[in-house]
Amino acid sequence: MHFSLAPVVIAEESNRYGLWVDRVRIAVIFGGRSSEHHISCVSAGGILRALDPEIYEVIPIGITPSGHWVLQTNDADRLSIQGGVLPSVDRDAPQVVLSVDPTSAGLTIHRPAQVPEALGRVDVVFPVLHGPWGEDGTIQGLLEMAGIPYVGSGVIGSALAMDKGFMKALFEHAGLPVGPYEVITDAQWGTGRDAALARARSLGEVLFVKPARAGSSNGITKVSDPDLLSAAIEAARLHDPKVIVEAALVDAREIECGVIVDGTPRASRCAEIIVRASHAFYDFEAKYLDDSVDLVVPADLSPELEAKVQELAIRAFESLSCEGLARVDFFISADGKVLINEINTMPGFTPISMFPRMWAASGLDYPALIDHLVRDALLRGTGLR
Repeated sequence: MHFSLAPVVIAEESNRYGLWVDRVRIAVIFGGRSSEHHISCVSAGGILRALDPEIYEVIPIGITPSGHWVLQTNDADRLSIQGGVLPSVDRDAPQVVLSVDPTSAGLTIHRPAQVPEALGRVDVVFPVLHGPWGEDGTIQGLLEMAGIPYVGSGVIGSALAMDKGFMKALFEHAGLPVGPYEVITDAQWGTGRDAALARARSLGEVLFVKPARAGSSNGITKVSDPDLLSAAIEAARLHDPKVIVEAALVDAREIECGVIVDGTPRASRCAEIIVRASHAFYDFEAKYLDDSVDLVVPADLSPELEAKVQELAIRAFESLSCEGLARVDFFISADGKVLINEINTMPGFTPISMFPRMWAASGLDYPALIDHLVRDALLRGTGLR
């Protein structure tokens, strides 16, 4: 599968993405308050490196773990993993305030004992934020109020995809295949712990316990001993008071597929994650810090099976009213049954992330992918749709 996209510069030289400007002013927002703060920074580094300075005027904005918005330097190298150390937002930087007045769509820099400095308009935002307070519809709602176009799903799609319990329920409602699961809310754990544990244990002997609204495998535990289930739930609750417990699939293949919108949703070539014996599953360390997985792009699937996964990826995308982009994760059981595990509306954009690699295998390299997502955001705009 290969894509033929319109030129980056449309019609006349001063018309970029339908904007009569010399360069598109794009705010790349990263970091954030979630446990995926560091991975968001790494993703942002990849995006900053891919943005052509002749086309984009980049405004890097970091959100600290405490929630402060600060202006960052346009230094992609600083946002890379170096010596196993994960990057973070530089907190000792000028504060940035985004106006929610849709007639201004502007940014202002605030420095102590100085007059506020206007940065001016923003044409589009790339909110490369993973997890709660970023990928869950919160910043999307802020940008809708400000009237600033942004990359990715809107409020409803972002919120639904972030909550694994609602996500799976809607997949089921749409007739999509999902594995057995149980959701344990904070109230249920507080007032009916024994009943909650009984529901979870009924799923099988081997379970995965996850925070309902987290990513990058933070807070996930593989449980093979029923006596350890309660401790695993408590570990997940450190990230989210709402927990989801899923039945493990023995010897299942982990397959991923990317979706972008090109008029209509289109699916990428598929990829496979093969976790080596040193890790029980595709955990945080396996994803980002060591060389313990094989990432196969494209996956070794028959044309018929890959087409089925691609079709399900698009259906999953549409069932949650997603927009812009998403990565859909699947399991394929030993007998060939395809199950949807989850969908990510702002997948990782690190140098080793599957989403850009799958699109590169589909004929859309990293810079072209970023250009496409920005163009899609500008065409979609904001407001009810």
